[in-house]
Amino acid sequence: MKTLFTAEAISLGGRSGTIQSPDNLLNVTLGNPLEKGAEQRGPNPELLFAGAYAACYHGALKNAAKKLGTPVADSTVRALVSLIEDDQGGYRLAAELHAKLPGIEPVQAQLIMEAAHKTCPYSKALRGDTVVTLVVD
Repeated sequence: MKTLFTAEAISLGGRSGTIQSPDNLLNVTLGNPLEKGAEQRGPNPELLFAGAYAACYHGALKNAAKKLGTPVADSTVRALVSLIEDDQGGYRLAAELHAKLPGIEPVQAQLIMEAAHKTCPYSKALRGDTVVTLVVD
């Protein structure tokens, strides 16, 4: 394996605090939808994860489509990430990925989505502990 790059971010204050990268490209005050008053301060970790997952998966989707001989144009990916409290008082994530692939038949679109889900680094990181639902829109 070869490391292509490493991203770094520092959290201060947890879910109701801030996150910042050493180069200051990322400098965000977080909002916490579970804490009255803090929910309006900024994005929450799940929103940031949803944006990152949508972008990463979209790249994998385009690569999968190309490898399957069905290049896609004007595609979009929408990620929904939910914070769930489990029966043991712990927390986990659930994710749902929606893809619009104009001009691609639904059966082929589903094959492309499944192939992308096998190669996307975010999808791989979630395997085993998180349910990810794939939906062709």
